[in-house]
Amino acid sequence: MIRAVALAMAASMSAGAHALQVKDDRGVTISLERPPERIVSLAPHLAEIAFAAGAGAKLVGVSTFTRHPAEAERLPIVASYGRVDIERLIALRPQLVLAWRSGNSALQIGRLERLGLPVFVTETHSLADIPRIIRLIGALAGSADIAEARARRFDSDVAELRRRHAGERSIAVFLEIWHRPMLTVNGEHLASDALRLCGGRNVFAAAKALTPLVSREQLLAARPEAIITAGFGAEAPQAWQGLDPIAAVRYHRIYAIDPDLLYAQGPRLLEGARALCNRLERVRN
Repeated sequence: MIRAVALAMAASMSAGAHALQVKDDRGVTISLERPPERIVSLAPHLAEIAFAAGAGAKLVGVSTFTRHPAEAERLPIVASYGRVDIERLIALRPQLVLAWRSGNSALQIGRLERLGLPVFVTETHSLADIPRIIRLIGALAGSADIAEARARRFDSDVAELRRRHAGERSIAVFLEIWHRPMLTVNGEHLASDALRLCGGRNVFAAAKALTPLVSREQLLAARPEAIITAGFGAEAPQAWQGLDPIAAVRYHRIYAIDPDLLYAQGPRLLEGARALCNRLERVRN
């Protein structure tokens, strides 16, 4: 039944020449005859980016934890923790699926493609990727003008933050994403790019893993001047007992920033970056 419905949808989309062609972050070219009217996103940040690209009204399904904007939160759920409910997705009759390369199973993406559904797969490594993906989704959705305006605004805001903090003293920072066990991110993570924007330096940038486990001994050796947490232990001194040799602990430079902002992969990351820059200014002053 799933295959029959999907093949019928694919046939309806494939009649005629492909008017839209965009290459995704796998290097796969997505070809559509016309802008889709029904889109499904398989990751929270992709729903947010779809709205930013002017395609929000075309979204018919999302993943769990999709909260931004509020309109997206009310849409049917078709994916949870990276796993796609194929039957529910097919029932929504999407003409385009937006997927996250790191967060969605390649096997499931392949299955959707074998069913005839176009799947646009992206990956966000840097701040520059956010406006880039906004533009690409806008091009596919037929809302390129709106997408271009939003992308330019994002670029402009990033450039302003970069200009404002250019030449300031570099601050050594520990980015804590979990407290027990203690986890951080390396220099390839998007949050590290936001940190660099503010004149900060990730003390674990050289770690091989994207989200490495950190021991107390490693943290002592790293000697961060500031600690940015995802809300863990920022107001609980006992959480940092025994780490007084670290300047960030000794001088109470432990700041909590909403992880929904700082570790977002959509336009709201800009809010997280502004909050991060604000905290680093406190350290400098």
